[in-house]
Amino acid sequence: MAQAVLPYIPEFITVHLGAPNSNAPNVQVSFPEYIKNVASSEIYPTWPESSIRANIYAQISFALNRIYTEWYRSRGYDFDITNSTQYDQKFIQGRDIFDNVSQIVDEIFNNYVRRQGSVEPYFTQFCNGTTVTCDGLSQWGTVELARQGYTPYGILQYYYGDDIDIVRNAPIRAPIESYPGVALRVGMAGNDVKTIQTQLNRIANNYPSIPKIPSTDGIFGESTARSVREFQRIFNLTQDGIVGKSTWYKIKYIFTAVKQLGELASEGLRVEEVTVPYPPTLQEGMSGVEVRTIQYYLSVLSYFYPEIPFVQIDGIFGPATREAVQAFQRMVNIPSDGIVGAQTWNNLQRVYYDVINSLPPGYQGEGATVYPGYYLTEGASGEDVTNLQTYLALIGRTYTNLPEIPVTGNFGPQTAEAVRAFQRDFGLPVTGSVGPVTWQRIAEEYNQIKLGSPTI
Repeated sequence: MAQAVLPYIPEFITVHLGAPNSNAPNVQVSFPEYIKNVASSEIYPTWPESSIRANIYAQISFALNRIYTEWYRSRGYDFDITNSTQYDQKFIQGRDIFDNVSQIVDEIFNNYVRRQGSVEPYFTQFCNGTTVTCDGLSQWGTVELARQGYTPYGILQYYYGDDIDIVRNAPIRAPIESYPGVALRVGMAGNDVKTIQTQLNRIANNYPSIPKIPSTDGIFGESTARSVREFQRIFNLTQDGIVGKSTWYKIKYIFTAVKQLGELASEGLRVEEVTVPYPPTLQEGMSGVEVRTIQYYLSVLSYFYPEIPFVQIDGIFGPATREAVQAFQRMVNIPSDGIVGAQTWNNLQRVYYDVINSLPPGYQGEGATVYPGYYLTEGASGEDVTNLQTYLALIGRTYTNLPEIPVTGNFGPQTAEAVRAFQRDFGLPVTGSVGPVTWQRIAEEYNQIKLGSPTI
């Protein structure tokens, strides 16, 4: 089931104690302590409470916008925000915190401002309103509004418009960088691929030489590779069609820029732009085709790594699947929590692909080969497509309700339609592309017909 990836409150924030390019140290503090410090450094504890609260909402939202857009990290820096008021908010390491400010922050630090219809924390620009003025909130101006009886929300509306909301009780978790940790390339699938596809298609509105990706389905096909290569050409990156860390963050940087996500005039980020096709995490108690995918990878890897217990491919995430996931996580030295998030998923794909590439020719005998480790989509070609068409052709000769296709080695519209027909008949998601679950089901039918015994 598709889900939206929404902002969260980080447990801590990394602050650079100087201008972005200065040779200054970084400090890491908890997010609430950071906001308490900023508020105590920028406003007065004697101001009316409505004024103090409005300022703190703005300070929280400003910081979260920097984190959510990876404003500095997408530019190659190793921090989230600076303490330079020329760029960000004032933070004075080691300063005393006002008691009333501390109490208010403890109450509202996980609330933030956003535009109605948008997802991202709003860029709540502000200035003191006396020595420095700007188009956003005036800190001293909030005092007068509070004295006139404005509520904190009313003050925020006065400066940022009537179409703002306050998101309350946002989830809190440890911050992680958005880059998935492995390079994305043709044949891979997942939420990170969907993110790149969505961002490239929006960037293409401003850079029309970048071809639009017809289907932002989270599957890295040839159309995605073409868009990546053109993006890389425009921005002087290696034109390999692979989304490594430098390409990932360049895409993020340009996407933030064209949508003005770090500005008052933000275009806004819609829910559909952050909705991903796969559950962000899989864990015990869940079921479905995504669980079958994880089980397939684990069941194959268990043949090569005895420390991974064999798991049945039944689509139910039970204790046995959790134990297999934990064994894999221990093997690749990542936290062994038994939950399949982005890090575990990307490592599973990587290890599986390495294993498959190490197998000798003809290892499968007369049976079908195991899944080749990458999605086959329209436009693909080569031996794996030839194998797929061979299996589908035999199945089509056996089941008259399924089409029989020629074996050409090129994945064209006819092959895609045969895949869709198979998926419809065998109760699989009808996509026309072949991932591990579809491949396994095709291989089972082929082996049953040819050898009388289904295998993985």
